[in-house]
Amino acid sequence: MIRQKELYKLMWDAIQASLKAGEAILRVYETDFSVSSKADSSPLTRADMDAHSIITDILKDTEIPLLSEEGKDIGYQERKDWKLFWLVDPLDGTKEFVKRNGEFTVNIALIENGFPLGGVIYVPVTDELYLGICDSGAWKFTGVKHLIDKLSSLDSFLANGSKLPESLPLEHYTVVCSRSHMSTETESFIAELKGTHGELDFISKGSSLKLCMVAQGRADIYPRFAPTMEWDTGAGQAIVEAAGGTVLQANTGDRLRYNKEDLLNPWFIVKSQENCK
Repeated sequence: MIRQKELYKLMWDAIQASLKAGEAILRVYETDFSVSSKADSSPLTRADMDAHSIITDILKDTEIPLLSEEGKDIGYQERKDWKLFWLVDPLDGTKEFVKRNGEFTVNIALIENGFPLGGVIYVPVTDELYLGICDSGAWKFTGVKHLIDKLSSLDSFLANGSKLPESLPLEHYTVVCSRSHMSTETESFIAELKGTHGELDFISKGSSLKLCMVAQGRADIYPRFAPTMEWDTGAGQAIVEAAGGTVLQANTGDRLRYNKEDLLNPWFIVKSQENCK
């Protein structure tokens, strides 16, 4: 594992990149933007591509390879021996972006030997940022653009954050679900939870904010029995795990792993620290 000092420097770079990408996303968000479709019929906007270009340009100075949703055409033979790499979703929740509901994020994860070392999730509309660093902890920050102008290092930035998970007593067992994807398998799993926990509360969120809700302690569990890609979850997994939670494959109970030949994630279940005791 890389040394903490080096890791902190890299995560500071990732924070800077996420904020710059967020600014570019908002510039498009405030216009009458057009929407095209990718080969898989998912939406694509200029904001996706602008954010990708900015993050790539900023992080290239780290000399660490980068795998991004908008630059994913990197063959497995080229990346299979990567020990350390950036995993990026420049605009996670493009459907939410198009709906203009504000629930979209910039996701940047640092992956070492298949697992997250650190992750940044920035929410441009609310100017909130979630950060997780292996063996250090997880934090939530508000008013980030105002903060960042006054600071010069990650250490000073951390002093302005709220440590996760927060102390949030939940009235009932709380499930966070996708705002845009609800499979029959998810519905069956929720029915099982009702049998175990009785009355449930639900939170509906778009993008990687679902993982943030679990890391924060606002939800107990996030079951995902629908397709996701590695860049959808890398940063969120870093934050959940740094906050004491787990992100485990539904069928095997193993941690979600990255830089597979097939970048499609298996189904997984995210649990908060409180539910991992």
